Amino acid sequence: QVQLVESGGGLVQPGGALRLLCAASGSAFSTNTMDWYRQAPGNQRELVAAITGVGSTHYADSVKGRFTISRDNAKNSVYLQMNSLEPEDTAVYYCHTIKQFHNYWGQGTQVTVSS
Repeated sequence: QVQLVESGGGLVQPGGALRLLCAASGSAFSTNTMDWYRQAPGNQRELVAAITGVGSTHYADSVKGRFTISRDNAKNSVYLQMNSLEPEDTAVYYCHTIKQFHNYWGQGTQVTVSS
């Protein structure tokens, strides 16, 4: 059974940094595109960053230059390095992938940016 487990969220001051981890299990993910989404209260879930199996990346305009997505296929892990955090980045962050036409989501990790 495919499982995605996020960790690394927390409370950070504006301008601070956090590194999120998504640990995948239950299958091989080296060829799958892996994504980070986020959802703030009252907002729709939005794509933050994506990375393909060969390492090509895509970012939402709002995080370009501040966030970096990376992966370690040997560890079935995906990371989201978040720098220069802003209060607008406050949200629950979710790891996501599609495998054999099924959408898989983690349980989410809360990121709060506040002074």
